[in-house]
Amino acid sequence: MVMAMAMAMEVPVSLKSSSPIFHIVAVPHPGQSHINAMFNLCNILAFKKPHNNNLLITFVLTEDRLSQFNNFSSNTIRFESIPNVLPSESARSSNFEVFFDAVQTKMEAPFEQLLDQLQPPATLIVADFVLKWMPDLGSRRSIPVASFFSMSAMFFSVLLFQNEHHPLHAYDEIVNNIPGVSSFRRKDLPSLTARYASVFNETMDAISSISRAKCLILGTIYEFDPQVIDILRRRFSFPVYTIGPVIPYMNLQDHHTATSSVIYDDGTDYFTWLDRQPNDSVLYISFGSFLSVSSVQMQEFAAALAQSGVKFLWVARQEVSVLKEKFHDNDKDNGLIVSWCDQLKVLCHPSVGGFWSHCGWNSVQEGAFAGLPFLTFPIAFDQQCNSKLIVEDWRTGLNLKKYVGSDNLVGKEEVAKIVKEFMDLERDEGKEMRKKAKELQQICQSAIAKGGSSEINIDAFFDDISCQVL
Repeated sequence: MVMAMAMAMEVPVSLKSSSPIFHIVAVPHPGQSHINAMFNLCNILAFKKPHNNNLLITFVLTEDRLSQFNNFSSNTIRFESIPNVLPSESARSSNFEVFFDAVQTKMEAPFEQLLDQLQPPATLIVADFVLKWMPDLGSRRSIPVASFFSMSAMFFSVLLFQNEHHPLHAYDEIVNNIPGVSSFRRKDLPSLTARYASVFNETMDAISSISRAKCLILGTIYEFDPQVIDILRRRFSFPVYTIGPVIPYMNLQDHHTATSSVIYDDGTDYFTWLDRQPNDSVLYISFGSFLSVSSVQMQEFAAALAQSGVKFLWVARQEVSVLKEKFHDNDKDNGLIVSWCDQLKVLCHPSVGGFWSHCGWNSVQEGAFAGLPFLTFPIAFDQQCNSKLIVEDWRTGLNLKKYVGSDNLVGKEEVAKIVKEFMDLERDEGKEMRKKAKELQQICQSAIAKGGSSEINIDAFFDDISCQVL
């Protein structure tokens, strides 16, 4: 039985008019980064919709994720829920492969039941590409489906063309035949084949299913990967839109008010602490919302930060209490450890001068938008590929793992040395990285400005769906 919020079934007052309502049903994969990306996309569409477009967006979540949006209010976006695919967050975290499989086997039926309840009926479904069953469901229900790929265009190209021509198995091989992508090592994608083999296979199936959708939305900007995107547009017979960066850049006006969809508040006034720090002096650290580094590696990082003397703001989530115990009282002025922060606003704060990241695509876009250099520490999936993009193609960062090998423990002495060098504003290498990072920031700003590439793609998307081209 579908568990739906009764209040969500009501059409927002602003949409009660004689004009036809264009109803988008947005369905993310229930992983947190996927939810964040899809929600940011929906906010962008709601904000940028044409004045004559009577748009309604229904955002579909599993029940355990619904409470994250209790404080969100919109005349355009409403929320519905379907049953959880796994009984608890702990079950999801402890066995990611089981969770990934459950998304493919337990979401389709309750979602289809929800479609029968929605009023007005769905005009278009925007679905995470991972939901490989969605294009066939849309065809069965005569509802067009737009596939949303929330990672980089480069990673999409790697998956697409490797899936078609060459399986990913020879780790040491140099690959230089991916259209639009500069040479890379297969070992840059180790966890896709070794650590999560079944997830990789499901991802390949999902990539194949995109050809059955009516269009593809890429959560990126054209200028990040123009050659790749041009090739993809020639490759597919349907429209390919770049609507990015899919980050909450519209919420930056009030720098001291949290607006993100997920808040873990431990009462720390991190903005006041940031306001007291010199410009470009703070290293912001976050390794994502789901996968993380080992506890032993975390301890090495903590010891290295204390040794380096570099100022830092570290979002450590579950590890907060353990890490705080490792820092002595005289270290507390140098660093702050919190369980959550409003990341984009923090990255844009003038005291932040670098981003130590796992290189999830949401974080990469936010760091680029803020004009920051990266210290990369990829963990899994697309993150190795994103690290390559940052370090080798954009030249806006350093890869911490290259110093000791991707599978080895990075010791505190080496980490402390690299961190100190990375945050040294006088080093020539650092100056060049920061210069290129600011150039990338300008590219982001131009893309979302009037007449920019993202604005053009958003307009094209609305024109196409309004004319029922899809």
